[in-house]
Amino acid sequence: MSRIIPIFRMFDYARAIQFYVDWLEFEILWEHKPEGAPVYMRIAKGDTQIDLSEHHGDGTPGSRISITEFKGLKAFHAKLGGKDYKYMNPGLERADWNPEVLLMTVIDPFQNTIIFEESA
Repeated sequence: MSRIIPIFRMFDYARAIQFYVDWLEFEILWEHKPEGAPVYMRIAKGDTQIDLSEHHGDGTPGSRISITEFKGLKAFHAKLGGKDYKYMNPGLERADWNPEVLLMTVIDPFQNTIIFEESA
């Protein structure tokens, strides 16, 4: 089966690691870090994969994705709230288009948005 992997633009490797790996608990699948050149990497959380790129022209800051069928969103939200990450404190909300869907929106340091969705 084919898969789509979004590419998010990033500008600072350390801040990307702090946000995606340390706070959101994505794992690094691989990195391409040539000396003196932009970083390109793939991260994953469960079945969700995202590419992060410092390359000019890869992705546009302010992009947005939804991670649907996320399981355990309330527990994940509580876990994030217990971590020492001072740049983001997301809330939980019901989707306007379906009150059975719970949403949590986070914005990375590069203005890319991820919406976690869990259906009841």
